[in-house]
Formats: sequence, structure tokens, C-alpha cells
Amino acid sequence: MITADIMLSAGPCHIAAINNLMEHFEMADIPEHAVVWAEIPVTNLTKAVAFYTKVLEVEPVMNTDGPQPIAIFNNKDHVTGVAGHIYEGKPARGVGPTVHLAVSGTVEDARDRVFDAGGTSEGDPVAIPAGRFIYCQDPDGNSIGLFEGT
Repeated sequence: MITADIMLSAGPCHIAAINNLMEHFEMADIPEHAVVWAEIPVTNLTKAVAFYTKVLEVEPVMNTDGPQPIAIFNNKDHVTGVAGHIYEGKPARGVGPTVHLAVSGTVEDARDRVFDAGGTSEGDPVAIPAGRFIYCQDPDGNSIGLFEGT
């Protein structure tokens, strides 16, 4: 019974402590983007570039400046925009994080392109205030979300 009382009172105290702490942060301390980069490991970079090009209808940009070749997801703002890349590595095979990628057109059309390119999809599109998304997997089993903004 004492444990339950401690747990019940710890919840509101914990929330109050977080709120008190957040009041002391200045807006400058809060990053513009919580996520700044995403990496998706694939077994074959050439095949993955073909898959993501077909699905996203935008070809990733090859880059060989670093320690290994990567293909960067293209976006309009290369300085402050949030992006990511694919690289040859060990795919998550359905147990890693889900990276959500913007698509042109509808998520249903993008899901069809996933199937055509050798990937899979799970479930129906999910509506949220910012748009809709659907969960898919690339041919390496990486979890991706395809996002259609409003």
C-alpha cells in the first residue's frame, strides 16, 4: 500500500519538476529540430538507391566524401533542412527505429511503388493533424513511414 502511495504521488511530482525545469530554459536552448539526421543501413547501396528513388520519386544524391559511400535523401534546404542517407551496413530487419520520409502524391500511391520495388507495407494509412502516413519496410526489412503532408 505504501508503494502505491509513493508511485501515485511520484507521478504529479515528477511532472511538476519537469515543468519547473522547462520554465528555466530559454528558447535559445531548445533546438530548432529534435532530429537532425537519419541513417538507414542497407545491404546493397545500388539496389537501395533504386528502391528509394522509385518510392520517393526523387533520386538520393551519391556522396563519397566520407569514410564510405552514402546516398543522401534530397531536400529543398541543404543548409537547415532535416534529411538523412542510406549506407551499406547492417539493416535493422524490423527491430530498429522507423524513419518517416516525405512522399509526393498520396501514401496509397507511394505504397504501390513500395510493392513494385520489392518492399512491403503494414496496415492502413494513419491520419494525424499534419497529414497521413503508412508503415512500410524496404527490401532489407528496415521500417520506414511514408508521409503525405496536408
